[in-house]
Amino acid sequence: MGLYRVRSSTISDKGIVVFKPSGKVIEVEVGTLLSEAAAQANIELNLPCGGQGRCGRCKVLVEHGPVSRRPSAKLSPTEEEEGYALACQAVVKGDVILSVPEQEKIERRIAEEAKGAERIALPLEFEWPLDPSIGKFFVTIEPPSLEDNTTDFDRLRRELKAQHGISDLTIGLPILKKLATTLRDADWQVTAVLEMGDGASANNCGPYLIDILPGDQTAQSFGLAIDIGTTSNVVHLVDLLSGRIIDRASEYNGQISCGEDIISRIIYSQKGDGLAHLQRLVLKTLNGLIDELVSRNGIRHQEIHKATVTGNTTMIQLFLGLNPRYIREEPYIPTISHPLLVTAEEAGLNINSQGTVDCLPGVGAYVGADITAGVLSSDMYKTDALTLFMDVGTNGEMVLGNADWLLACACSAGPAFEGSGVRHGMRATAGAIEEIWINPEGYEPTYRVIGNVPPRGICGSGMISLLAEMFITGVIDKSGKINRDLPTPRTRVGDHGGEYVVAWAAKTAIGHDIVITEVDIENLIRTKGAIYAGFSVLVHSVGLELADVEQVLIGGAFGQYINIEKAIQIGLLPDLPWDRFKYLGNTSVLGATYSLFSRDLRREITEIANRMTYLELSADNRFMDQFVSALFLPHTDTASFPSVMKLLIKVRS
Repeated sequence: MGLYRVRSSTISDKGIVVFKPSGKVIEVEVGTLLSEAAAQANIELNLPCGGQGRCGRCKVLVEHGPVSRRPSAKLSPTEEEEGYALACQAVVKGDVILSVPEQEKIERRIAEEAKGAERIALPLEFEWPLDPSIGKFFVTIEPPSLEDNTTDFDRLRRELKAQHGISDLTIGLPILKKLATTLRDADWQVTAVLEMGDGASANNCGPYLIDILPGDQTAQSFGLAIDIGTTSNVVHLVDLLSGRIIDRASEYNGQISCGEDIISRIIYSQKGDGLAHLQRLVLKTLNGLIDELVSRNGIRHQEIHKATVTGNTTMIQLFLGLNPRYIREEPYIPTISHPLLVTAEEAGLNINSQGTVDCLPGVGAYVGADITAGVLSSDMYKTDALTLFMDVGTNGEMVLGNADWLLACACSAGPAFEGSGVRHGMRATAGAIEEIWINPEGYEPTYRVIGNVPPRGICGSGMISLLAEMFITGVIDKSGKINRDLPTPRTRVGDHGGEYVVAWAAKTAIGHDIVITEVDIENLIRTKGAIYAGFSVLVHSVGLELADVEQVLIGGAFGQYINIEKAIQIGLLPDLPWDRFKYLGNTSVLGATYSLFSRDLRREITEIANRMTYLELSADNRFMDQFVSALFLPHTDTASFPSVMKLLIKVRS
């Protein structure tokens, strides 16, 4: 046992758990999941499936002591004999010693975001009239006297009305506590920082005193636009006076370790301290990004007076600490779609404590503020052209319509294109294969790797490219089965059935072959099938055909890297002329930025949410029919993919 001592008896209703190699020790109730014990000991474990036992990535080695295991297909017989267990599926039965393998590191995205900036081409200057809800007003106040014993607050209100035409000012207790001292220390010359209100928030307030500053500090005013993505978080630091995006930063959402998709996180939130833990994780991520932006730009946290926040409905509820349980239970109802304004102190954001945090409105359980913000920034709500807007991510959200009408839905695409559920899948960081070509004569692949380093896995764009190349060259058939009779050693039978070797071990950074298996391919086909089925139902529900769509707008961080040609070849996108597709980048954070700069556009987002009709696909039999039809490459209806059929004939002839 070395230095670790545990009790020999298991009669106690508690057990001591020792974690190696950290040496941390904790006592827990018998029956506690190993993953829960790890959380209590502050041991990081990755639970991408939310602790459902589906991913097999929380393996630990039980070196000593009684542990009750559930059978799992994610553990081989050899691993079970060696003592491995899934931490989310095994419980403590006494004193145990566990060895925790090194966990997958979630690499920072800052460099990748900067790299993608040229492709996203976010505007640096705001093109509409500036009218932010945050206002800074310098006022000179007549000091009190025996002849004029008006209160400090009423004197401030009087001068704001006289000098700036502002009436009905209200104030909260934190600012009221420092008002008297600030006025006198500043010799009655101060800057009032006000939330003027936008007429769109559910509890619209204004004018409301956020802060009182000595002297004239009206030269600059800062705000934050925040996109809480399921995979990554993005923050824009903006100058509210000039309409300029000063800087931006991004990072993987810390919640990833507790589930890579929203359903997994909802399930995790129902376990013990799960909800509070998820809220802490996202706040840690966001506040880390805020700290970085503040430091990099030489400003103070208290100079940031407002934040607008977007994200899907689940992400917004987890950010606010609202129980998301009923989002996944029929009839799929969130706690709120138009969240109330809260203070930064209440929300836990590290900006001015009395600054306002405005979570933008969503539409339903699975169509959130990220989509209403995207519809705003894409301008599809003003166009006459029949438009399909798509945010391709773990939760495939889409909107069909134009200036006259908007119809929205969401499909549970899952995180396959984010690297989860695929044996050698990974996120788009250094070492990820991002594009692949297969020679149809010898079936040899060539590939491009992010960072020009030896490959460690395959990211989402690489998987789309690989799937398309394998199908077009005949490595797989339309159902995704690998042709094992090809004259190449790259097709073979592995531990999980048929597989294709993308990179031999000697050329990788991980020391073993990088492959894609038939199980992987099945997951990818299901993901692309769900997305295709989603927009097919949208179009057909209004009596139209996909060919009637005049433009397809693709938003989201992942969407900008999709190869249109390859996506059509696997049936992820409809077979339309390429010039109808447009990449828009992160439309969610851009919509949040717009709403910071303009109260009119903030009201427009609320109008968009109110105009949008939400189609619940889980209750629509047409979706399942379309989904089943899309579980082939590119589709069972090959007539809908004429360009793909033409290419197949050319390559295979």
